[in-house]
Parts: sequence; C-alpha cells; structure tokens
Amino acid sequence: MRIPLDYYRILGLPLAASDEQLRQSYSDRIVQLPRREYSQAAISSRKQLIEEAYVVLSNPQERSSYNQLYLAHAYGPDGNANATFAVGNHTDGNKDDPDTQSLSIDISQEELVGALLILQELGEYELVLKLGHNYLANASGVAVARMGNNLASEEFLENSEYPDIVLTVALACLELGREQWQQGHYENAAISLETGQELLAREGLFASVQAEMQADLYKLRPYRILELLALPEEKTAERRQGLTFLQNILNDRGGIDGTGNDQSGLNIDDFLRFIQQIRNYLTVAEQHKLFEAESKRPSAVATYLAVYALLARGFTQRQPALIRQAKQMLMRLGKRQDVHLEQSLCALLLGQTEEATRVLELSQEYEALAFIRERSLDSPDLLPGLCLYAEQWLQHEVFPHFRDLANQQASLKDYFANQQVQAYLEALPTDAETTNEWAVINRQAFSQYPPHSNHSPADSQQFPHGRIPEPDLPETPNHRRPSDANFSPTNWNTPLGQVTNQAKPKKNVDSPAERTATAANHNLNGTGKTTPPRQVKKRRRRKPSQVVSREGGVNNSQRRAFTNTLEGKTRLVWTVFASLAGILVFWLLVSTTFGWLKNLFFPAPSLQGEQLFIQINEPPITIPDKSSKLEPPAGSLTDATAQEVIQVWLSTKAAALGPNYDISSLQDILTGSSLSQWRLLAQQERAQNRYRSYNHTVKVEYVNQNADQAVAVATVRELTQFYENAQLKNVSDETLRVRYSLIRQAGMWRIQNMSVINQISMNF
Repeated sequence: MRIPLDYYRILGLPLAASDEQLRQSYSDRIVQLPRREYSQAAISSRKQLIEEAYVVLSNPQERSSYNQLYLAHAYGPDGNANATFAVGNHTDGNKDDPDTQSLSIDISQEELVGALLILQELGEYELVLKLGHNYLANASGVAVARMGNNLASEEFLENSEYPDIVLTVALACLELGREQWQQGHYENAAISLETGQELLAREGLFASVQAEMQADLYKLRPYRILELLALPEEKTAERRQGLTFLQNILNDRGGIDGTGNDQSGLNIDDFLRFIQQIRNYLTVAEQHKLFEAESKRPSAVATYLAVYALLARGFTQRQPALIRQAKQMLMRLGKRQDVHLEQSLCALLLGQTEEATRVLELSQEYEALAFIRERSLDSPDLLPGLCLYAEQWLQHEVFPHFRDLANQQASLKDYFANQQVQAYLEALPTDAETTNEWAVINRQAFSQYPPHSNHSPADSQQFPHGRIPEPDLPETPNHRRPSDANFSPTNWNTPLGQVTNQAKPKKNVDSPAERTATAANHNLNGTGKTTPPRQVKKRRRRKPSQVVSREGGVNNSQRRAFTNTLEGKTRLVWTVFASLAGILVFWLLVSTTFGWLKNLFFPAPSLQGEQLFIQINEPPITIPDKSSKLEPPAGSLTDATAQEVIQVWLSTKAAALGPNYDISSLQDILTGSSLSQWRLLAQQERAQNRYRSYNHTVKVEYVNQNADQAVAVATVRELTQFYENAQLKNVSDETLRVRYSLIRQAGMWRIQNMSVINQISMNF
C-alpha cells in the first residue's frame, strides 16, 4: 500500500535541516505518544515509521539519493513530477493514480495504522478519512459512506489493527469537526462529529471518545441554531430543524430563564443574549408561536417577548384581537413589573384612550413620559404625544427584531382606517372592570417598594435581572426616547379622533376637568356614549370677618373683648423681647469687664525678638508639587539620611514595577549597572503584562561613609503582591537584610549597587 508521505514530513523537518536538527526532531517524535486509547501495536507501528525515516535521512548517501527524488518531484515538469520512494518493495509510479502525484512511501498492512496516525498528527484529516474508509470498506465488503450495515465481519474483527483504525478515523472526524467549527461552518462540523460518533457507536468502541464528541455536539448546538435560522425563508426544512434544536435546548434548560443544564456551557445571562440574537432571524409568526408556548411554563421573559410578537403581528396584520391578548398577558406581568407604558400602548391600539392616558400616568419610564408630555403641550391631554411615541416605538423598538418586519412602516392612521380594525373596535366590550383591576393590582404591587425598585426581594430569583425587557435583553434597551427625525410633528397636531373621522371635541369648555372628561369618553370610532360634563364647584375663600361669626353679626361688647385680648397678647410679646435684649446687654458688659480685669492683673507673656511673618493665604514653608519627583537627600550620610535614601529607592521601585511602569525616576536614585538592570526588569514586566504592589518597612542598622562613598546596611520588610493580566497571582512577605553601596553625585546620594545578605520569605 502506498501512502502520500515523505520522510521529511514524518520527522517534521525542512529539506535543509542540519544533522543536529534531525537528531532533535527524531528524539521529540519518539517521545511524543498518541492518545491513550491506542494499542501498543499502533504505537509500535508509528515508531517504526519514524525510525525508518531517521535511518534513511541520517545516512548521507541515502539522504542524498532521497533528496534527488524529493527535488525531482518539487521541480519536475509542471512542478508535478512522479517520484516514489518505497520502504519495502519498490513500486513504479502510475501517472493515472492521483496518489502518485506527490511523494509517497510503500508500507505494509501492519504499518497502515502508524501511517494514519502520522497523517493525523500532520492535520491531514480528510486524507485519513479517505484511506481509513477505503480500508474498512474493503475489509467488511460494505461501503462505509452509506453507514448502513455492520462494517466488519467476525473474522476481520479479530485483526488487531481494526480497532486502532476505527479510532483513527473517528478522531479524524473529531478534529475535522473542530476545525470546521473554528472556521464558522457549523453544520459541516456537526456532520463530521456525528459521523465519527456513529462509527464508534456501531462498533461499540471507545465510549470516552463518544462522550467527548457528544459534548462538542451539545456545545455546537447554539451555533447550529444561528446558522440554520439565518438561512433564507425558502429553506423551510433546514430552518425547521433549527427551531427543533432550539426547542430541545429550551426543554433541557426548563425555559428561557430556566436553570437546567443543556450542556451548552451558556449561563442564564449568556442564554438570554443568545435568545435576543436569534430573534432577528425569526419571523413574527415564529416568535409568536415560540414565546407564547414558553410563557406557559411560566416564564416572565417569554411572556414579555410574546407580548412583543403579539403587538407586532396584531398591528401589521390588522388583528386587534392579538393586541387584546397581549394586553391580558401584560396584566400578569404588571403584578411584579412596571409595564404601565406597554399597557398604555395596548389600550391606545384598542381605541381605549381614557384608559391609555390614565395607565400612562402610573408609569415610571420618565424619559418616555417627558417625550410624550413635550409632544402634547398644545393638547388638553397626552394623546398626540402618546400616538407619536407609539409609532416610533413600533418602528424602532419592535419591528427590527422580526426578520419579516425589518422594513415595515408603522402608521397609526392606516391602522385605524382599516375596516377590519374599526369593526373589531366597535364590537369591543367595555373594559372598565379590567382597567380598575389593573389599577388596584399595580398600586398594590408598587406601593410596597421604592419608586425605582423594579421588584420585591422575593422575586429576585424569578427576575434575576430586574425589569425584564432591559437587563435580560441587553441589545434592546426599551423605552429609550425615540428620535423624531423620520416623523413630522404636524402629523399629530390634532386629537387622535380626527384620524378616523371622529368629530372634534369642543374647544370652548368650561374647565380643564370638563374638557378631559368630554374627550376621554369618545372612542376612536365615535360610537362611545358621551357623559355629561360634571359641574365643578369652586371652593370660595372665607373673608377674615367670617372667622369671627358665621352669621355676620358682631355686637360691640364682643368687639371690645376681642380688642382687649389682642392688646394684652401684644404687650406680653413686647415684654418678652425687652427682657431678652436686657439679658444680652448685661452678658456683654460682664464678659468685657472680666477680660479687662484679667489682662490687668494677669498679663500674658510678651514674645521676645523678631516675630514670624505668617499669612493665612500662604504656607509658612514651600510645599512641593504633588507631581514632583522624589529626590535623595544631600549632605553627609547619617542614619537618618540613609533611611531617606532607601525610602526614596523603595518608592521609586514600587512606581517602576507598578501598574503604570514609571521608570523615569530610576535615574534620580540609581546609577551604574543597577540603573540598567532595573530598567530592563520594568520593561520585561510591561511586555508580559505583569506588575507588582509593594508595602515596605525599613530600619537602618549602620552607615559607614568614606568621602563621597558609603555603605549602609538595613533590614527591609517587603510585602509584595504579584499581578498578571490584572489578576492577583501570588503574595510574598519577605524580611531582607540588604547591603547598599552609595555614591554622592552632584551633592546627591545615589545607590550604585545592592545585595541581599540574608532573607526570610513567606509566600501565600
């Protein structure tokens, strides 16, 4: 059997490799072993091929002959010479055989598994599959590609190399699948993994490898879903398979916000982002079916997503019944979440304008409310702003998340002008009881928590991310202030009733309360009954004289008694003020007299000599700038100055090896070889994204100075925290006895050398 391999590839060497490289590569390849599932016979077969390659290339004469064949192949006619080198019997190349179009070697059947192992190590997975399948098919008499019948007969199963070849083919499927996975070909990767898994399952071999393939298939499942759902809608079978995979994941997890393990490795937050991502590939009908079913688990997230689908489908397909269903689902969410804005929009689309404005006032979406109020300044109610907000909300927050509605335009005017919508709204029963129930439920739910609290502590597990539409689905921030760039503010300058030819409400009404009541009791089709305006009575302010007598009659004796009482109270107030003023004056006189007598008999000591001139707005000494560099002290080196020099060095060291890698100050304290060594160390730490944090304690033992040179010995306790990639890796606590060699340059002491005498280390 001829295998498309050459000796240089077996050893992993180029043609110009030296003898030393040849020996090193041979040693490395011999030491490396394949997976532990392989038998000793397979390992020996691989080793034999490596040794044969080394024997040929290590002999100068044989290597020279082999190189001629190698070069003849590489630089032959059309770069496609037919060169064959046989390990066993020499085989003439056949130009009709595609295997002869590259360097190849002849091997025996016992060496096949070793050759397949080497090809797999070189990444030739497709070639391994081709050779391995041909071998298995020829041995069993059944084409492996059909994967239909049993691959091996009983006598063939007795061959010792058969399990190893099956394992090699399966591992080639595994590695090929992972390679395709990295390239983004998820369905092809799944086919490769499933092929290898089915091969091992049929043979009943290597359960651990089967489990490894199954784990990869589980992790690959979300990627397959994205790839399948992103296909055109004409690919119905493939997209249906993607929906089936999605449903299987949801069942394994126990729902969108479930805590089950689907083996994909996605936590709750990751899975919620995954759901948000696939929404862009689903139609409105697919999302309606999916999320409505998931909301019955129950699931708060699925309920909210189902509301989105119902609103989008009801609005675009002119089916108000779906919007009414969304309104009922929001009632369940309203017990724990602030969904008043969505409730208001549902009521608006159902023509229930009074309910829409009343529920809107309960919302805590302040940006949306500000936008609506700003667009309703010239209107007696909030309907113009709410209508404009509804259009932009549907256009920018709802439609973009459905693949069939991405280019859909939202027009309330066209929606309410539709005959089917008008007929449904005319037949819609009064929802007064439902509205009252909403108000009671929502007030009870939100009165227990602060205004900015989204849910009670008891709901933290069911709603781990607060308000459902925003944190759970981060790519769709809900209720952002819509941009009015695509809308004309003149579209909604009139009340909403005019959109459907409703009669305008009267402009000349008696009061704002009567105007609101009149407009709110009309539905959008003009079929609602008008409630007579309530008579609002103004509460008159009482005159001061009415405080004395409700009847208006006051006799002279009563007036005199009242006047006397008032005068008596006035005198009492003045008496109190005069007494307080007298006490204050007396206290000032006593304190002044006491201070004068004290200074007279007990004078304060006088200061001798020239006095310091200190001003409040200027410091008595010069305060250095906080950005200035630390400098070692000048003058003779005493214990105190040595302490300062060492402290300056340790601070500079902490800055150089810290997160900012500030090496600019090293030259102010170090000199000579120490300066270059510490600069190099700081640059290496920066290159490897490592830094340190220090805490030092210093005690100088003795100092010995000789002119401009000195030696100081100090005990330094150094607490170090080592960081790598901003992660704490290690902590050490060392007590060092260090000898510092110092030199005075330009009047300043600098460290020329340092050495550790002894140390005590503690690592954590």
